[in-house]
Amino acid sequence: MLRPLFVTGSLAHGGAERHSIALMNQLAVRGHDCHGVYIKNRRDQIDRVQLGPTGSMYCPNARRYLDGGAVDALTRHLRRLQPGVIVAANAYALTYASLARWKAGLKTPLVVTFHSTRLLDLKEHLKMAFERLFFSASDLLVFVCEAQRRYWQRRALLARRYAVVHNGVDVDHFRPGPFREQAAGLRRSYGLAEDDYVIGMAAVLRPEKNPIQLVEAVGALRHQGVPAKALFIGDGEMRPEIEARARSLDITGHVVITGLRQEVRPELAACDVLTLCSVTEALSLAALEAMAMGLPVVHSDVGGARELITPGHNGFVFARGDLAGFVRHLGFLADRRLSRLLGSHARQVAEEHFSLRGMVDRYEQLLLELCNSGAALGRSQAPAAPGGYGYVVMKQDYTRSEDQ
Repeated sequence: MLRPLFVTGSLAHGGAERHSIALMNQLAVRGHDCHGVYIKNRRDQIDRVQLGPTGSMYCPNARRYLDGGAVDALTRHLRRLQPGVIVAANAYALTYASLARWKAGLKTPLVVTFHSTRLLDLKEHLKMAFERLFFSASDLLVFVCEAQRRYWQRRALLARRYAVVHNGVDVDHFRPGPFREQAAGLRRSYGLAEDDYVIGMAAVLRPEKNPIQLVEAVGALRHQGVPAKALFIGDGEMRPEIEARARSLDITGHVVITGLRQEVRPELAACDVLTLCSVTEALSLAALEAMAMGLPVVHSDVGGARELITPGHNGFVFARGDLAGFVRHLGFLADRRLSRLLGSHARQVAEEHFSLRGMVDRYEQLLLELCNSGAALGRSQAPAAPGGYGYVVMKQDYTRSEDQ
């Protein structure tokens, strides 16, 4: 039995946090003694955590980027808990986990799951220059897609061992059937007519998600006579800019922002297509959830987009920032017969290649090998085909990445 401790920067809304919660919940269901730590006291997703009677959650309550008191609190917690393996989500959680493990004098294996690709500004680059030290000391670095692995290994992000494990989605939980009857009523509640072409985006509205591009695409499509409307499933700092851009294009009534939602399945069922205009992604959980709900996905060509989407089969991929290409692909899918066909293919791809069960199987295998026999991970293996559940890789591979 494993005794893993999962460490996240917070429990705010975000893909890395959702990934960690899903993984620890599923491992707990399988009988492992799972525990969690969130560094900053943001608890938006605490109700999602289900670790059973032996599990625990702890917050050292960091109040700034590097809080010595929080490191000391986490050190004491590690000494009490004595986890069998520590799994940190992204660089910030890894920094705290590494420092606390060292101060506690523990030899516990340390894993980092990495959910980022491009660094967007000088501040992020400076942080990564510091955080690289902790990656190099980790026992296993897990990338969530092959494109991300290539990107970072070309930039010499070092760790003792590497693995690629694609994100997975609970295809039994995310399925369209139970919500189809609700969809019409929900559309009406948002002012969306039955014959509207509803283009969804499920995201925290931050600059890297590039939500303004969807507003501009809706304006362009309506100019072409397509009854397009945007449904932003989420909220965030860019909401005022989205609303201002909609006003400037005179499409205010055609852009709807739902606010944050713990449960997104009804809104996804109300959409005809899901989009991601992001300037950076690793492997989008929002895209996977939409695919499982039977929606085609139109995705900017960043991160693992081409590992999720076969253009013309279950969606389309467009060059990052290419508004004309984005509008063209959305225009194709305004034909509901086509969008439903590609949506059925998307559901099939999610079931066959990106299930939560498959993802958890792979993590369970990796963690057991790491805990029981570190040497077992020291063998290079042949890469899996895109859409698999991942593999271990030891050698540096500097083949060209599409996400520059």
